[in-house]
Amino acid sequence: MKIISTIYNLLWGDLFSIPLPGGSSIGISLLVLILIPAGIYFTIRTRFLPIRMFPQMLKLSIEKKSSNNKNSISGLQALIVSTATRVGMGNMVGVVAAISVGGAGAVFWMWVAALLGSSTAFVEATLAQLYKEEDPLYGGYRGGPAYYIHSYYAGKKKKSILAILFALSGLLCWCGISQVISNSVTSSFENAFNIKPIITVTIMVVISAIIVLRKNASVKVLDVIVPVMAIFYFALTIFVMVKNVGQLPEVFSTIIKEAFGLKQVAAGGFGAALMNGVKRGLFSNEAGSGSAPCAAAAADVSHPAKAGLLQALGVMIDTLVICSCTAMLLLIAPSSATKGLTGMKLLQAAMNHHFGQPGVIFTTITIFLFSFSTFIGILFYARPNVAYIFGDNWASQTIYKIVALIMLFIGGLATYTFVWDLGDIGVALMTIFNMIALVPMSKQALTALKEYSHKKTLKR
Repeated sequence: MKIISTIYNLLWGDLFSIPLPGGSSIGISLLVLILIPAGIYFTIRTRFLPIRMFPQMLKLSIEKKSSNNKNSISGLQALIVSTATRVGMGNMVGVVAAISVGGAGAVFWMWVAALLGSSTAFVEATLAQLYKEEDPLYGGYRGGPAYYIHSYYAGKKKKSILAILFALSGLLCWCGISQVISNSVTSSFENAFNIKPIITVTIMVVISAIIVLRKNASVKVLDVIVPVMAIFYFALTIFVMVKNVGQLPEVFSTIIKEAFGLKQVAAGGFGAALMNGVKRGLFSNEAGSGSAPCAAAAADVSHPAKAGLLQALGVMIDTLVICSCTAMLLLIAPSSATKGLTGMKLLQAAMNHHFGQPGVIFTTITIFLFSFSTFIGILFYARPNVAYIFGDNWASQTIYKIVALIMLFIGGLATYTFVWDLGDIGVALMTIFNMIALVPMSKQALTALKEYSHKKTLKR
């Protein structure tokens, strides 16, 4: 436990602090130190891709597959899979935590983290496309960081130690996330409906098993769940914003003031707003962790840069849309309705203010759908990583799915901080191993972007 705690603090804790006026400081963690400079670098090298090519990203989202391979998935389907895993508890409880600790200003820094992360997501997804290969088990294509890391560091050798470490970190992380998912769902159902955790988690595990143990059911299920839940959540937020349109200028003013205001610097709130916004933004959008490239590699697109642009769009959907929805629902609600509350209870109280008891019920169902789709998505991510370590066989694929289902069941009955910390360590190690290859290999992704942009120019 002490070893795990030490590793966790090294990866997620503050390596050093930058002092601020008023006696406060900004704590800088290892992941922030890695991801923010990388995001700035990629944003500059792609010539501010998230803004410059946003219209093109939207056009690509409706493009069909480039081949007639019935087992492959389109760029849009790959985007839906990655969105399923990004849009989860981080968009709800994570945003609540960021605002609770860092105030409204944390929302602004989440937006900044998303814009920077979008460029990072483009680079890693494009590389995943460049080094994808045919999937002999599931059909279609597979790939991800383990595969481009292997190509860069191992060449023609059978295995790369760094690639194996990435894949193992991913499998560790996704098992940990399984427990977080089920615990959040059972807790919310118990609070809202007084349903015992054993009943909720049993139903959740049975439904999940029916889907993930079938060969290619995951993407079909996510094609339905993800767009529906995202659109409904967005529509409800727009309704609340329109209903309270008079409050919006004050809400946005508060976000900007608390993100930059001298008052916040003097009171120590600036550091809290900045770091909580950045950390939650990075954790929510997953850019740089190497998760989403596992979906991007499976996309059947005519040019690698297309998959990169779609995953860049995914980061923006996650943070600029879904996370912002949660933030607006919280900030528009009066403080009297949410005073003294934290976590899921805070969000449920805000929804209760806006919609009454139906709002609490909707929040609970949304948590279930967000969490359920995340579980389905992470098992899609696990496929190529299990194959890289253990080879192409159904036994290893099935065993990992069963282990994940067991973790899902256990997590729904009790909170094991130890396992949750292992999940956090897993995503941190994934990020480190991924970035070791991503930075030196980024030139290939940038070349692909230049080539794609040139072709678009010629077509005009």
